[in-house]
Amino acid sequence: MKFFADTAEIDDIAELAELGLVDGVTTNPSLILKSGRDILEVTREICALVDGPVSAEVVSTDAQGMIDEGRKLAEIADNIAIKVPLTWDGLKACKTLTTEGRMVNVTLCFSANQALLAAKAGATFVSPFIGRLDDINLDGLDLIADIRTIYDNYGFETRILAASIRSVNHISECARIGADVATAPPSVLRKMVEHPLTDKGLAAFLKDWEKTGQKIL
Repeated sequence: MKFFADTAEIDDIAELAELGLVDGVTTNPSLILKSGRDILEVTREICALVDGPVSAEVVSTDAQGMIDEGRKLAEIADNIAIKVPLTWDGLKACKTLTTEGRMVNVTLCFSANQALLAAKAGATFVSPFIGRLDDINLDGLDLIADIRTIYDNYGFETRILAASIRSVNHISECARIGADVATAPPSVLRKMVEHPLTDKGLAAFLKDWEKTGQKIL
């Protein structure tokens, strides 16, 4: 499973990239707003930090507007994945842009039917939003499982990019189900290392080591 960082914060991306823990980045208008940066400038910096796909989202709602914005965003770097919404116009834009050889991430997916349409339109990635389904008392992980089954049934090459991840359990469950990618905030990725028994064990080892009176250096 690949990890994408869901952020536009350069320092967080640089740290994760240095550790080899990030295979790509996803951004959206809300994350660009939070960064306080110009979209073209910050996206260019992100693309220079990671070798994998960097999703940059269009903001037009009509197909031609999405296509024009997507082409502009694709000029930033070769690893740009143009992010379009899962609407009828978004599917039209996806088809045109993928036919041109560009990576496209179809986002805001909330049903298996939507994911099926995205694959038929040639999407590189489809982004099911787990957390937002959980927010309305639906199980977002069930959607990941349904999409995995459908894609495997027909050999679709569209990759499942699990998004709106709120917890470390979301990540491990997505990996178990077979999502190709999980995109999560850096804070959630960092929490994956945490376990109370690790902390307890380390504290015990250090206490015993102190009693030996020894030093390694």
